[in-house]
Amino acid sequence: MNIQDSLNKLGLTKHNIGTSTGNNSFVDGEKIFSYSPVDGKLIGTVSTTTFHDYNKVIQSAQSAFKYWRTVPAPQRGEIVRQFGNKLRDLKEPLGVLVSYEMGKSFQEGLGEVQEMIDICDFAVGLSRQLHGLTMHSERPGHRMYEQYHPLGIVGIISAFNFPVAVWSWNTALAWICGDVCVWKPSEKTPLCSVACQKIIADILKENNLPEGISCLVNGDHKVGEYMTKDKRIPLISATGSSRMGKIVASEVGARLGKSLLELGGNNAIIVTPDADVKMTVMGAVFGAVGTAGQRCTSTRRLIIHEDIYNEVRDAVVSAYKQIKIGNPLDQSNHVGPLIDTDAVKMYLQALEKIKKQGGNIIVEGGLLDGKGFESRCYVKPSIAEAKPEYEIVQEETFAPILYLLKYSGDVVNAIEIQNNVTQGLSSAIMTNNLREAEKFLSASGSDCGIANVNIGTSGAEIGGAFGGEKDTGGGRESGSDAWKIYMRRQTNTINFTDDLPLAQGIKFDL
Repeated sequence: MNIQDSLNKLGLTKHNIGTSTGNNSFVDGEKIFSYSPVDGKLIGTVSTTTFHDYNKVIQSAQSAFKYWRTVPAPQRGEIVRQFGNKLRDLKEPLGVLVSYEMGKSFQEGLGEVQEMIDICDFAVGLSRQLHGLTMHSERPGHRMYEQYHPLGIVGIISAFNFPVAVWSWNTALAWICGDVCVWKPSEKTPLCSVACQKIIADILKENNLPEGISCLVNGDHKVGEYMTKDKRIPLISATGSSRMGKIVASEVGARLGKSLLELGGNNAIIVTPDADVKMTVMGAVFGAVGTAGQRCTSTRRLIIHEDIYNEVRDAVVSAYKQIKIGNPLDQSNHVGPLIDTDAVKMYLQALEKIKKQGGNIIVEGGLLDGKGFESRCYVKPSIAEAKPEYEIVQEETFAPILYLLKYSGDVVNAIEIQNNVTQGLSSAIMTNNLREAEKFLSASGSDCGIANVNIGTSGAEIGGAFGGEKDTGGGRESGSDAWKIYMRRQTNTINFTDDLPLAQGIKFDL
């Protein structure tokens, strides 16, 4: 597949503007050079956002919000519907760009664009369901109800590993709620953000909508700080590491703003004696090596009962021998590169820590070089036998390293091991035992935001709210009632009499 053709279809050039309010752009800042981890080649440059231009963006967003909030929600949904259709037309070139700039497989790139399409479909239906509720008043001749109103500007800070989907999860819902959005993508995948902005900008122009409904800013953490400290942005939705999330939460909380956080995961699959081993292997291997282990839902730990430990271990090791590593645009390969050489360094350091802390590496890792690996971002997926208390096991390493942990006795013991980390995003159990499955899903089971039975930890559907507990941040994006975070809630009481009774029977006669 031709990279240049895909770039052309997306309207990308060698030099691209990274600050935009829709169809208006600003180009004052320095350039980000986007190199592909696939082959190390320069894809293009993106200009960054100065503080001066950032303020112009926010002013435009403020002005747009005053108009956008008055547009009926189903009409806002119509704009999102058109956006989804445009994504269908450009699914392949955008999928190619995601794969080439981020390094995930082409199939995963297409899957990510499909997530964008799916959330648009979800949002369109939701645009006619932004319902409140009515309730009886304790005062005669009174009626009470609750309703939801647009919140304002939603600031979105996204990560490199899902360079387009996370933005769409937030924007599609925020737009139908009547909000406008300002997006700061990862500086590691800036071209994906420019491509997305161009797509929605065309839709906004075709519908004669004002500038500022969809805004883009680019740069490093300093641009993120502009947003987190800005009282004009009532909600910040941030995706990234737990360390970053704590900084964001502190900054936004200090000004009493709202934050929606999607942070680290240290996800485990529990494998009980009643598990289907073949199914377990499929779920564990994809979860561990998909996106080269750079998903927040990637499988990091496999907690296996001692009775079947050797069988599962040997089956997983055997499966790893079949993994093909190489150019992610070649669909015969399973695993592409890490995002950059800094990620490779962290991966190599993690392997050293495993050895120092007493772990037994049973599938050797390491950096790949030679023909096809010139970017020096390709690594071997690794498996280590370890113990739950190892410091490295307690951490999230954003790389294809899988830890095998052994448990004995009841499934309760496995659940305790699983829950004994600071992260709480995704979890899974492999079992055909109904009691074990239900225990895992109970209040005393998994403490994660996502708990699966007989599927892996990786991946999520649009219909369910996505997010986790503890150091994962507690936020929820995408399905269910996640739309409520993008709106302000209001309680209304209406008196349709000529009398004024007070609540709780209070008398105040004049």
